Amino acid sequence: MTKLTCRSAVLLCATLCAANACAVNPVEDTAADQQQREATFEEAMANTILTGVFTVDGKLDAAPKAESYEIESVKKLGGGIWTFTTRVKYGDVDVKLPINVPVIWAGDTPMVSLTNASIPGMGEGFSARVIFYDNRYAGTWQHGKKGGHMYGTIAKNKVANKAEPTTE
Repeated sequence: MTKLTCRSAVLLCATLCAANACAVNPVEDTAADQQQREATFEEAMANTILTGVFTVDGKLDAAPKAESYEIESVKKLGGGIWTFTTRVKYGDVDVKLPINVPVIWAGDTPMVSLTNASIPGMGEGFSARVIFYDNRYAGTWQHGKKGGHMYGTIAKNKVANKAEPTTE
């Protein structure tokens, strides 16, 4: 008998689910359910810091590099486009800007789905698939010929959440 590892079990479950067209526990989705998910996403992402690492394809021996994204707000514009008002810091880059990106939903899980996009002040040819779930993010990124993986945690920005002292 073959020993079933955790990774094998996940792969097996995914294969069985696909084979059965995920007939187990089908979800009846309503517009109100989706509106609630979107409101929850906006609230969960407001005044947060994404702290994690990214890798570069082809550099398997290199340690992942630190990255940080400060998000002030996430707002739905319409048609699946959302504005992330964010401060991006990686390497020598430290810039604050609103970025309009498509967000696709896989059930209750939002995913940024960016393909060959331009980001003002940062350049062109950005692609990414990043999911957000349970105070974590993970995905892939591409900028021109370079690409890799990214992952980390999502936490409320305590500095942004502190009330400014009032003067009277």
